[in-house]
Amino acid sequence: MSKALFAKALAVQALAVGIVFAVLVALPLREGFFEDYGLITGPVAWIACSLVTAQVLRMPTGYVLFAALAGGVAGVLVSLVTSHTVGLIISLLVFGASCAGYEPEHDAPQPV
Repeated sequence: MSKALFAKALAVQALAVGIVFAVLVALPLREGFFEDYGLITGPVAWIACSLVTAQVLRMPTGYVLFAALAGGVAGVLVSLVTSHTVGLIISLLVFGASCAGYEPEHDAPQPV
């Protein structure tokens, strides 16, 4: 596990999620939009932010999407017991930890 990659993945994903959050809050959406469409908007935004993170960190998209799934599931479970904010923090931490396990040398072509 790479502590540096954990920190980078956590930071990039948190920044991307923060930007999406700021944009969504700034949009003139009707009252109750997130109550009606939050179950779609949240996961789509999370996946989009994960794709950005994959590009910024030059990691395989599939690997990062799996990390996003792990973080998302953990966050939803925690949100059900606590709050959305705590769930988001857990999502980010699990996402970062999942990304930290990536070993780029395993993707390199093996000499014959």
